[in-house]
Amino acid sequence: MEEVKKKNEPILPWMRRPVDVTQFEERTLEAIPCLDPRLKVALQKMSISSLFPVQVAVWQETIGPGCFERDLCINSPTGSGKTLAYALPIVQMLSNRAVKCLRALVVLPTRDLALQVKEVFSAIAPAVGLTVGLAVGQSSIADEISDLVKRPKLETGICFDPEDHFQHLQSAVDILVATPGRLMDHINATKGFTLEHLCYLVVDETDRMLREAYQAWLPTVLQLTRSNSESHFLCGTTFNHSTFGSLKTIRRCGVERGFKDKPYPRLVKMVLSATLTQDPSKLAQLYLHHPLFLTTGQSRYKLPDKLESYKLLCESKLKPVYLVSLLQSLEGEKCIVFTSSVESTHRLCTLLNFFGDLKVKIKEYSGLQHQSVRSKTLKQFREGEIQVLVSSDAMTRGMDVEGVRNVINYDMPAYIKTYIHRVGRTARAGQTGRCFTLLRKVELRRFNKMLQKADNNSCIDHSLPSSSIESLQPIYISALEKLKETVESEASRKRKFGFKFSKIGKGKKAHGTKV
Repeated sequence: MEEVKKKNEPILPWMRRPVDVTQFEERTLEAIPCLDPRLKVALQKMSISSLFPVQVAVWQETIGPGCFERDLCINSPTGSGKTLAYALPIVQMLSNRAVKCLRALVVLPTRDLALQVKEVFSAIAPAVGLTVGLAVGQSSIADEISDLVKRPKLETGICFDPEDHFQHLQSAVDILVATPGRLMDHINATKGFTLEHLCYLVVDETDRMLREAYQAWLPTVLQLTRSNSESHFLCGTTFNHSTFGSLKTIRRCGVERGFKDKPYPRLVKMVLSATLTQDPSKLAQLYLHHPLFLTTGQSRYKLPDKLESYKLLCESKLKPVYLVSLLQSLEGEKCIVFTSSVESTHRLCTLLNFFGDLKVKIKEYSGLQHQSVRSKTLKQFREGEIQVLVSSDAMTRGMDVEGVRNVINYDMPAYIKTYIHRVGRTARAGQTGRCFTLLRKVELRRFNKMLQKADNNSCIDHSLPSSSIESLQPIYISALEKLKETVESEASRKRKFGFKFSKIGKGKKAHGTKV
């Protein structure tokens, strides 16, 4: 046991001295010091009357005495309020900016998550006169450019000079929420798009963002901002808040303000995750400035406080039958069913819809679908038109859907990180929720060992009536035959049009049973 503890200890010195977020209490908006009255009204319109502990802790280190003196690394459970924790202080700090330019950049791994974060910023930023942009590749790049870059109006009778025209392009947004690929598109190709005034960089879902290269977006952003700092020194002048009176001056000398009355600008970074990496080589990529580590308790992996965890032992060949029986017992409650891959998601959802009248509407949500289809499905799920969503792990990171009562692990997650992010779709923002994990007997020991990493020994055994399992078996046999026909038809159709498709053939396993 001692060996396990040693492995889990933070390696970096600053991670050994964390700020424990659990020591903070939820506070009403009236008790939040220095909160702009306009932001208070905006929060109340969102039905927010108080801030959660992680939001209070971050506020204290940004708006309070800390005042962004250090970069922040935040490790907090899913559903604890991390998005508003960084959105609120950034909007407050930018609220007194007279000149519009891109000062805050939030980068996230997926389009759906970026859309969700943009909604949070858009709910509060306009209250203080700030504009929020989105760069995710959902629309055409031409449409995004028109939203992000303001082009000067041409007066009649004046000759058009392209070079002069581009010099007068201005940012149309103060805050940008982006995915890495589309961000790089704008950096490389969009005239007038610049990070030279950037003050705040937020890397959400940091462990995933650092694990995948994403076209080297991070070194590119850091190099651009570092170059600005160097050019600022070359100006040979010390600047303060009152020095800058025009956008032209800002462009020539880099970032608008110094930091804490110092003669140089600093890009403030905030990195966040429910499972923040402790790998020094990965964190080193961020070039953090005297980082402050905010976390919840002693364990690196923490489950939502009001989550009830259950394990359901099932026969391998009848695994889909156990799932259907479980869904019937939940009586239409909003559920997300997680599988191990996009292919499994598609097959399982197709199979479930062949079971006849389950009295719930079931749809899939995975990376195989077009973005517009996923967005429509997510909207229907949020509005209650769909009760069960079968998903790959595309849904695990950060997605917030109100009223998700249950998470079902149809396929056991391979890692504790995946389990943490999956179960975080329920029991959010102080609400209760349940997680059911379907297990074969051979998986039980590995599952229990995995949960120990989250200091969780309270996963309760769950059982289903044997009569329910028996009654569903004839329907299952019929549904399985229909699935085989559908998969073969899809495979033939996709081969015809030149697409790859993983065919389920004779003797191959599908959902724990042989076809």
